[in-house]
Amino acid sequence: MVYNKMKAAMTAAIAVLLSTTAANAGGLERGGYNIDLLFDPSTYAAEAAATYVNPQRDLDNVVDINPANGIGSNGLGAGETNGVRETEGYWVPRIGVKAGIGDNVDCMADYSQPWGAHTKPGANWMGANDNIETKVESDNYAATCSYKWDVGKGQFRIIGGAFYQEVGGFKERLVAPDFAVPGNGVGRLELEGSGWGWRTGIAYEIPEYAVRASLVYNSAVDLDNLDGFIDLTQVGLTKYDVSGFASMPDSLELKVQSGIAPDWLAFGSVKWTDWSQLQVLKFCPGNVSAATPCTSLDLLYRDGWTVSGGVGHKFNDKWSGAVSLTWDRGTSHGYGTQTDTWTIGTGVSYAPTENVELKLAGAVGLLTSGTSGPTTYNGEVIGKEVRYSFGNDFVSAISTSLKVKF
Repeated sequence: MVYNKMKAAMTAAIAVLLSTTAANAGGLERGGYNIDLLFDPSTYAAEAAATYVNPQRDLDNVVDINPANGIGSNGLGAGETNGVRETEGYWVPRIGVKAGIGDNVDCMADYSQPWGAHTKPGANWMGANDNIETKVESDNYAATCSYKWDVGKGQFRIIGGAFYQEVGGFKERLVAPDFAVPGNGVGRLELEGSGWGWRTGIAYEIPEYAVRASLVYNSAVDLDNLDGFIDLTQVGLTKYDVSGFASMPDSLELKVQSGIAPDWLAFGSVKWTDWSQLQVLKFCPGNVSAATPCTSLDLLYRDGWTVSGGVGHKFNDKWSGAVSLTWDRGTSHGYGTQTDTWTIGTGVSYAPTENVELKLAGAVGLLTSGTSGPTTYNGEVIGKEVRYSFGNDFVSAISTSLKVKF
């Protein structure tokens, strides 16, 4: 049976829906990578999107297991031990433009923020010697092109591109009890770096049946120039420069969709992200001493897997909608709070004219429970400052976008 050709509005609703449900994936993922605009059938298209995510992870049963440098070291146990809100809400923007060049070439340029994190349990919980506030931000500038030709009933594409990333952030924690030092006892690590990456992929489309399958690989980005400083002036010591190395992960994503009945579409995706390369990141000065020691960011991530599936429906020439279910495997396993996440999302697309599309999507999800405490890595105990647990928590997200095409 030959199905009606699906309008691009339905695929657009799915695209913004999946970007919403994936915005709280594990590791340091925020917006990730998105090249869906490259497949827009219009000769020219421009799109701007913004997603707001509000994870609500609370920490309970907090125990300061290294009181020598913690908030509980005075024996008063003054820090909060239950209901400590760790997470902060955040925005994820994305802007892209696409142009068709002749009958066979499509190119797009986009700006996004693929990586990020923001935890802020504050200075008044019993784990302040592990984390007061940690924030990571990124900027990604990319160009991607594809070449397509007829194969059977559809078209086959070869995809290639490059991107430049800037990554920076900081971490603050209690280094020494405030009564024992001239300042407030808080130390700060601040870093920034940049690097290049590339992508390659293939895709096959049969527009008559709304069929599309794509497989895209995004390379790692080596931050060879990851430099910054450690500020220990509030501990009675000094401020000094440090440097180190990190590599933002490579990823491989398979996306499929197909018409299943007139005006109905099924879709799904599977993505692997190499977060396990981020374990213990060490940062040291040129000359290590008692007054200028090294420090580390302890992540202990495992690889991330994200699986999504759902259905879309074109109600009429102006309105389309979609629903999806997403599972994201937690990247933490014994240390940290990134456990499995289950998310249900829904999105709608409204096309008042052939040249304009407005999209809105929302999602609610479950952050599953777990514990965090000391973990051995390469013979070294990581996470020996604090132990805590957390229950099943709630996450929500909303996303909107505007596309203009001609």
